[in-house]
Amino acid sequence: MGLSGWFSSFCSNIQVRDGGTISYRYKRITKQLNTDFWNTTSETSHSLYVGSYGRNTAIEGFSDLDMVFELPSKLYSQYDSYDGNGQSALLQAVRSSMRKTYSTSDIGADGQVIVVKFDDGITFEVNPVFLNDAGSYTFPDSNNGGSWKTTNPKPEMQAIRERNNACNKNLVPLCRMMRAWRREWDVPIGGLLIDTLAYQFIENYEYRDKSFVYYDWVCRDFFKWMADQDTKQEYWRAPGSGQYVYKKGLFQYKAKRCYIIALEATEHEMADPKREWSAKQKWREIFGTDFPE
Repeated sequence: MGLSGWFSSFCSNIQVRDGGTISYRYKRITKQLNTDFWNTTSETSHSLYVGSYGRNTAIEGFSDLDMVFELPSKLYSQYDSYDGNGQSALLQAVRSSMRKTYSTSDIGADGQVIVVKFDDGITFEVNPVFLNDAGSYTFPDSNNGGSWKTTNPKPEMQAIRERNNACNKNLVPLCRMMRAWRREWDVPIGGLLIDTLAYQFIENYEYRDKSFVYYDWVCRDFFKWMADQDTKQEYWRAPGSGQYVYKKGLFQYKAKRCYIIALEATEHEMADPKREWSAKQKWREIFGTDFPE
């Protein structure tokens, strides 16, 4: 197995493999909410995968599945007119509906979402929303007495999809590989920021349209690009929506360390004779055991 095979196998190893279970739960939740709020038994209407799963950048072993469920607009006026924290009341109404389907699961309202924890470690976070004219969503925030906030995930998903197609479908694998790095190195960086930085990096990257055989250079150069980000910068703009994506901590230090390790890996690859075993150990040091031996 050559370099191309290493990274092809690695990307295959980190792909989400329990999509059937996720889809089954998603449809059950959607059907129950549609029954109670729209008087229909549709398993797909009014709901949408968002977050990393919606952007197709989640990896195997991810823990949080984000989805939105669109409520009838008339309910906004009903809960907005509450004397006290109508947002909390709305979340409780959605929670009560979902408990009809998952009565034995751990279901709670967490400020802005309904959280359903399953025994296999996957948590569904359901965000009840109202569709706005511009295509964004208004959602309830029950914290600090209650308020309404706005999110706009659809342009983000579309932007990732379009740029992925424009660069020979290399953006999504890069986002996934960096999630494996985050997990292995416990990097203080959110998934949307990973996707945002990868989206910006790959736009003008010289090898953006190459094959798996270039993935070592792609990873190496992206680590350097992340390491060079201004440590004083507090937020970046998400693809498509332009919403602020705030940092969770200083990811630059660990990106710099892994850039150095990636340099060592590529040196092993280009040695004469090649030191393939040593190269793979360096990549496994960065990405963990999902990278092939």
